[in-house]
Amino acid sequence: METTVRNNPERSRYEITLDGSLVGAADYYESGNALVFPHTEIDAELRGQGLGEQLVRAVLDDVRITGRKIVPRCWFVAEFVALNPEYGNFFAA
Repeated sequence: METTVRNNPERSRYEITLDGSLVGAADYYESGNALVFPHTEIDAELRGQGLGEQLVRAVLDDVRITGRKIVPRCWFVAEFVALNPEYGNFFAA
């Protein structure tokens, strides 16, 4: 099974696909030099398979490359960052 994560700026979200089918998304909006993540969702029948972690890891890697900061309003994103301290260095003040 192949997963892909891509930014969909027209919909203000990052999307994860599994074998070409959309299975989840991390919504965002811009606030200054930061991206605020208020909501992340994976299709209910696919939860618990690590897709959320794949999505958030790819999102944070992409945001880091752009030099922007993050504001994790979504509990899942906040928990992921807390459990992966290598991502804790680019929180917006």
